[in-house]
Amino acid sequence: MKKTLQDLTIKDNFMFGAVMTDPENCKGLLELLLHKKLDRIIVSTEKSMIYHPEYKGVRLDVYAKDDTNTRYNIEMQVLRKSTLGKRSRYYHSQIDMDLLLSGSDYRELPDTYVIFICDFDPFGFGKYSYSFYTACREEGSLAFNDGLYTIFLSTAGKNESEVPEALVSFLKFVKADLSESSKDFHNEYVRKLQRSISQIKENREMEERFMLLEELLQEEHEEGLRQGRIAERTENIQRLTDLLFSLLKKFDKLPDSLFEKIEAEKDPDRFMQWIQFAAESASLPDFLSKIE
Repeated sequence: MKKTLQDLTIKDNFMFGAVMTDPENCKGLLELLLHKKLDRIIVSTEKSMIYHPEYKGVRLDVYAKDDTNTRYNIEMQVLRKSTLGKRSRYYHSQIDMDLLLSGSDYRELPDTYVIFICDFDPFGFGKYSYSFYTACREEGSLAFNDGLYTIFLSTAGKNESEVPEALVSFLKFVKADLSESSKDFHNEYVRKLQRSISQIKENREMEERFMLLEELLQEEHEEGLRQGRIAERTENIQRLTDLLFSLLKKFDKLPDSLFEKIEAEKDPDRFMQWIQFAAESASLPDFLSKIE
């Protein structure tokens, strides 16, 4: 059943993006993750919650920068994916490419953080947070200072004593279903997010944006299915063509017109008939008479 705006929680990509377009909400989240105060956050709304063909569909992550020009890309991940590492590499490279194309020199590239909030344990070690940066394998204390940082948060963490209580409260809020998400998580930042979600659900414009996004996602899904069917059909035709040619090798001489006919054929059922004819035919003329 299709979700409505009223059914969404913070873990739904649209709601997460809508909540985090508020700079104060985004700033609060980054301060929670980085364990430091930030003076100001600018959220780039033109790079969030819009349709980007070059990004292979609808991009729903949050893109922001602080007053030191550090860049942040934050994404909610509900479904487990095996390529999160490569996905983070892609996001880091996209941030750098955007900056370089805008005229920045590579020596001026700022620090970048790619942050995934996962509703599962991405690595299986029971941690609420996994932080990565580039370091020397032979000398672990030697940092590379390339300015690339990747953080994975997990709602399935078990190490509460090792992380701030506020972060645990936030991740429990992320994990909560619709009925649980309105309870008191004893954290002021979570209460602020709950108020933002209530305001978004009462906003007619946000409801229209959500409906538009749902239409885009449905169209993208249908197009993906169509392309998948085309790819499968093309692969099947190629396999049948190869099989037919292997069967036709039993005949000494194959006329060019036969090759042209086979190459032009697009019907898998027809190919199956030809394969049967080729298997049963004792001579090339016999086969040719059957496929006319």
